[in-house]
Amino acid sequence: MKLVDAFPEAAVLSAAAAPVPMAWAASLLRERYGLAGPLTPLSGERDANFLLHAADAKQATPRQYMLKVSHPLETPRVADFQTQALLHIAARDPALPVQRIVPTVDGRPSFDAEAPDGARRVVRLFSYLPGLPMPQARRSAAQRANVARTLARLDRALANLRHPAGELELPWDIQRAERVHGLLAHVHDPARRALAERALDGFVLRAKPLLSGLRRQPIHNDFNIYNLLVDAQDHEHIAGILDFGDMVQAPLIDDLAVAASYQIEEDGDALAAIVQFAAAYHALLPLQPAELDLLLDLVRARLVMVVAISGWRAARQPDNAAYLLRNNAVSWARLQACDAIGADEARAVLRRACATA
Repeated sequence: MKLVDAFPEAAVLSAAAAPVPMAWAASLLRERYGLAGPLTPLSGERDANFLLHAADAKQATPRQYMLKVSHPLETPRVADFQTQALLHIAARDPALPVQRIVPTVDGRPSFDAEAPDGARRVVRLFSYLPGLPMPQARRSAAQRANVARTLARLDRALANLRHPAGELELPWDIQRAERVHGLLAHVHDPARRALAERALDGFVLRAKPLLSGLRRQPIHNDFNIYNLLVDAQDHEHIAGILDFGDMVQAPLIDDLAVAASYQIEEDGDALAAIVQFAAAYHALLPLQPAELDLLLDLVRARLVMVVAISGWRAARQPDNAAYLLRNNAVSWARLQACDAIGADEARAVLRRACATA
């Protein structure tokens, strides 16, 4: 069986970028939003993004916005899921630091337009969030606790959102982590491949059969440090949550597992980091015993997904390998640290820390 048959949702990950001309983007801003000003291209894995500095006679400094032109492979339904999530968050928890949807002059949160290459693209305009990217910030226990609490607030805000796109199969969905097994062919080190296979085996044996019985809701699904901003003057304060492009309807605990997997230090106590992160989250959004019991296996599964998918993509896109593999080495180290933790030990410590029966 071909890899694409076993893991068809990965096709979007290997799709080439689809940039759009800056002049075309500027025309959309004038016609649909009544805005003009200098545009600067922003990085993005698939979408075409631009930073707009819009002049305003009423303000001394230009207002900043981000124009997002979605990749042609992203369907309007998927884009609308992200749009509705941001609108929902703004209504449920206005103080959460997420981008705000800027409506068009006729009040629409998004629209689709034909790009110069003939492809239909979903277009949205967002407020721009200032802040320091977390990878550039000082790390601390207080910051990690604030990340956990911010995620808990976000999950509470998303809890009763329903959207048909939430059930679509996406590549970064821990519920289907076993599908990346074929991608491990790109891992040439036998010890590393065995490490990843052990983690997937544990997921399939202990976690996968129980996921359907856990509470489900829309989750961010990519709460990693590259999608978080901190206050430039106070690195403990979370100033921005970015990139809702991997949202999915899934077990709530998956969101915590994704975030916790990025909070493990290479030379630290992996179990302690996971437990402390879970406890901070639990203080705001209580976790159930059955969710805590699966957390370690879900963290391991996420780390396998990172190394498997990034390695596969780098093999297919060698010119972009450095970017794609930026989390690879540390993810292997984190996975190795988690490999030494016993499932029963993790279950007991997590239950004690969160004071569950």
